[in-house]
Amino acid sequence: MKIAFVFPGQGSQSVGMLGSFAGDAVVEDVLRRASQALGQDIGRLIANGPAAELDLTVNTQPCLLTASVAIYLAWRDAGGPAPEVVAGHSLGEYAALVAAGSLTLEQAVPLVRFRAKAMQEAVPVGTSGMAAILGLDDENVRAACARAQAEAPGAVVEAVNFNAPAQVVIAGHTAALARACEIAREMGAKRALALPVSVAFHSSLLEPARVRLFERLSHTEVRPPAVPVLNNIDVKMESDPDAIRNALARQVAGPVRWSELVARLAGQGVTHIVECGPGKVLTGLNKRIAPTLASISIFDRTSLLQALSITGAKE
Repeated sequence: MKIAFVFPGQGSQSVGMLGSFAGDAVVEDVLRRASQALGQDIGRLIANGPAAELDLTVNTQPCLLTASVAIYLAWRDAGGPAPEVVAGHSLGEYAALVAAGSLTLEQAVPLVRFRAKAMQEAVPVGTSGMAAILGLDDENVRAACARAQAEAPGAVVEAVNFNAPAQVVIAGHTAALARACEIAREMGAKRALALPVSVAFHSSLLEPARVRLFERLSHTEVRPPAVPVLNNIDVKMESDPDAIRNALARQVAGPVRWSELVARLAGQGVTHIVECGPGKVLTGLNKRIAPTLASISIFDRTSLLQALSITGAKE
């Protein structure tokens, strides 16, 4: 048995996402530490919302990171075996780095709030967005984006999240995005759906965020990971702190290569891939990408106990 842990990205949050862990000393300690590091009561926001406040990017990112780390540490405290490799989808990569010991929770929580602000401020609100293209392969999605850009010189629209086979997210300027969706439908896409996001995350339009994040990371202590971390931007395992910083900065303005990442895990002999954090979004993607892997979700107390029965608890 070779276990990989993966951590979810923005969109998996929900009010009450740690409710089943109420009274758990490990989870309560994580909430206390995160709140102290941020100067905000993270536990209250996670428990009570309101949803509109939790869903603000500047709140979502530190709250989801905190929840994912809390669930991971609850897993370890319950005797769950340590993973042999970790990864995360976009924001989730920061939780992976905390789990691997490269960043502390106290470093990561304010860092992802800074990341969220830099991403939100990189492009004027309302001038860009994102859309999901379903039922079209990666190359045809790229081709649809290229055609839309060619029709509007100066506009940007790019494939930014390769989430699963025939499930790609594109991002860019509003008009070019709409045109790319039209072209994708003409090319045979089953659906092309605008997402409720006001910024073109992971596109080259976020270059200003990359610059700001790189500067912030240059002053952040990053330690070599105790567990290999497979990154999003290069689908590569880095141990050098400068290389980790560089990959994290480039990630905000570059694509999330999730399909390749999961396939790489499978190719390295991983037998069980465990999604650790709120929701079950990645588990669904992982099953489509690598159906031979055992895909498990840990998102509440019950699912944690079920996962322990599958993987076995260590004394």
